[in-house]
Amino acid sequence: MTRIVAGSAGGRVIKVPTVNTRPTSERVREALFSRLEHRGYVADCNVLDLFAGSGALGLEAASRGAAHVELVESSRPAAKLIRQNAANLGLDVQVHTAKAESWVTLPPRREFDLVLLDPPYALEEAVLGQILFGLMPHVADDALVVVERAKRSPEPRWPDGLELQDFRDWGDTRVWSAIHRSPGH
Repeated sequence: MTRIVAGSAGGRVIKVPTVNTRPTSERVREALFSRLEHRGYVADCNVLDLFAGSGALGLEAASRGAAHVELVESSRPAAKLIRQNAANLGLDVQVHTAKAESWVTLPPRREFDLVLLDPPYALEEAVLGQILFGLMPHVADDALVVVERAKRSPEPRWPDGLELQDFRDWGDTRVWSAIHRSPGH
């Protein structure tokens, strides 16, 4: 059972796709969002959840007061379930049915303060690197980009402008955080 940890929808259960998703555990989401909130990266922020899967990360951000949340998920059934969960929870989010690698090539419509990437563990590192590079026009200065992977995965290849802040391990999960710094900042 997957539930929203805190905020306006705290404690409420969300439905998750039955195949091809690996929702971020409640324990990891609780620890991650506690750190993000402490650093000022949730409330009143524009949040992007790439590889949304169940939508747990983006819906958690919306529940905790993010100003705007967009979720990108390639699976049509999963995207439909995210929309249903958002409606059931009374959360206003935008859901895009697209591959992350395609979505990042679109012209930016807004700058995001927080980007959450929880790709399939099997995603090739080179593809993740391309997505991070393509993401750059979509992120605000001082934006935080968070990548969740298996603990055994190598550190992502950060493009110029993203500098690693830290990483944390929770069980078999490793989460890296990088901050966007524009040139001369």
